[in-house]
Amino acid sequence: MTDLRHRMKALADQVRLHRHRYYVLDQPLISDAEYDALERELRDLEAAHPGLADPNSPTLRVGAPPVEAFEKRRHALPMLSLDNAYSEAELRDWEAKWRRLAPEAEPRYAAELKVDGLSLSLIYRDRRLVEAITRGDGETGELVTENARTIADVPLVLPAEAPDRLEVRGEVFLSRKRWEELNRQRDVKGEPRFANPRNAASGTLKLLDSREVAARALSFLPWQTLWHEGPGEDQVRAMARLGTWGFGVMPAHGEGDLEAVLAFIARQAEARLRLPFDTDGVVLKLLDPGLQQRLGATDRVPRWAIAFKFPATQVTTTVLGITWQVGRSGKLTPVAELEAVEVAGSTVRRATLHNADELARLGLRVGHRVFIEKGGEVIPKVVALVPGEETRDLPTPVIPEVCPECSGEVGKTEDGEVAIRCLNPECPAKLAARLQHFGGRAALDIEGMGEALAEQLVASGRIEQPWEVFGLLQEPLRALAFLSGLERMAEKSAQNLLEALEAARTKPLSRWIHALGIPMVGARTAELLAEAYPSLEALWAADENRLQAVEEVGPKVAAALRAFVAVHPELPGRLAGWGVHPEPPAPRDLAALPLSGEVVVVTGTLPSLSREEAETLLKRLGAKVTGSISPRTSILLAGEKAGSKLAKAEALGIPVRDEAWLRAFEG
Repeated sequence: MTDLRHRMKALADQVRLHRHRYYVLDQPLISDAEYDALERELRDLEAAHPGLADPNSPTLRVGAPPVEAFEKRRHALPMLSLDNAYSEAELRDWEAKWRRLAPEAEPRYAAELKVDGLSLSLIYRDRRLVEAITRGDGETGELVTENARTIADVPLVLPAEAPDRLEVRGEVFLSRKRWEELNRQRDVKGEPRFANPRNAASGTLKLLDSREVAARALSFLPWQTLWHEGPGEDQVRAMARLGTWGFGVMPAHGEGDLEAVLAFIARQAEARLRLPFDTDGVVLKLLDPGLQQRLGATDRVPRWAIAFKFPATQVTTTVLGITWQVGRSGKLTPVAELEAVEVAGSTVRRATLHNADELARLGLRVGHRVFIEKGGEVIPKVVALVPGEETRDLPTPVIPEVCPECSGEVGKTEDGEVAIRCLNPECPAKLAARLQHFGGRAALDIEGMGEALAEQLVASGRIEQPWEVFGLLQEPLRALAFLSGLERMAEKSAQNLLEALEAARTKPLSRWIHALGIPMVGARTAELLAEAYPSLEALWAADENRLQAVEEVGPKVAAALRAFVAVHPELPGRLAGWGVHPEPPAPRDLAALPLSGEVVVVTGTLPSLSREEAETLLKRLGAKVTGSISPRTSILLAGEKAGSKLAKAEALGIPVRDEAWLRAFEG
């Protein structure tokens, strides 16, 4: 029992410490996920052993005490926290729990993205903003009205149809783009980086000079209205009405029973990665405001709402080493070798540091504790040092003077280039990386062509160019014996690889062009080239002037392509000799496509499509997609935060459409 009491006290002390670091100092020492785990363990222990619970436990309060720099203001109604759920089972348990209190009620919900920012209450009297109060400790917050007035999507005056007295609660946040810009500015000044947009937003809102706040360009999204005279409208209708009054609007929301909300959560788990702001979950709220009032709240959380948390995208860990990786162009990229940690549902042991300049900006040393996150939930990267780590006296990382793989000369190939590269044209690491790209998912998608196999094929000396793997198909039995002798390549795996190579012989021409690794020719350019030239032979025969007639192919791309052809003039013939016959794009009757003749510009953040996905779909439907508004533009496809392009389109009388309009063509 004594050990249990000590554990509960230790947990309570840690929770208090990290809340103070998070809410007051804006200098977290651990990630949100690690903090949630500490608080959750403490809550579980208190629930299981109520007699040992501290009456002043931090779990009984919300947030942290207000800072002394601002006048304090008590909330008319407490700004409560939310319970968290991490699985479908926990959501179903929560639903069952509130339904025991209201068994006859219909379980219908509003579902909204949980913006990772700083909670703020806006008070309107006579339809004018008179006060802005931070959450503080949930009962009392800080009066930051002048700072809130600088936020573009906080209306200072509401329209005539708004009630005379209104309280709007929501989240102040910083876009990821603006966060990156601020960090670049802090790098130049030698100031420590903001670990994430949330901490940058929190620190900004607490600045004493509102002019400095205005320069940082905060944003606000509402998540609750309080009329105080009664329950008001349901959540979905209330948020839509706020949008007509000048507030920001959530780029995605759901409505319906629990099954509908679970489907919304599943969609947003992937779509949220393309949002301009950080979100760590989805908030479920009972739709009926009368039912909300009836269920009420505990002293800590409302019974009618809960937050479903996504797997953490940012965590802290320790740098165990720094190695240098050689890419297919010879670029040397520093990589942090990390103490293993879970990020967004997978175990991460390595994170990119991009280049030597980034390594210097971070001030990173082996032994430092760092924040890491997955860029787009795919590639782990080091974001910043944990506060206090920069003062530790640790050895400075050594920048390679020779290639770590082949000991060849390294240098910069262009004036002003940040990256250093291996200059040895025969570097085996470069060839292995090119081979991995050649067989990668975005290129020929040859199953089994991973890093380990690519390195072994290069080490065998049997290939000098990636496409030479197709020579293996000329003598299948010998190839099978050779591949089966490689490490971790049983006969079945070897046979599967040969079958994958066989299938790749007739993959689409655009994939083949992309797979070759021609400098400056990515997947989109490869598609355009394939449409213009139906075979590799035709592409190889095109001169620079003809190539530049292809959309998005300028002088540099054309020159790079011709230089590649000059080095490999025999390539189309060699591939044909190995039975490679890439499939040309199917001819399209553009006039018959639904958007033929339309000139479309895409702007803002769409609910579920990335800009690239939307542009691809538009082109498939026959539209021409351009990057800027002009009198020739016939449609603007606009999402959240459309900005100046929307204003220009409206001024020119150009029709504005949304994602739902585009999606309708799919059905």
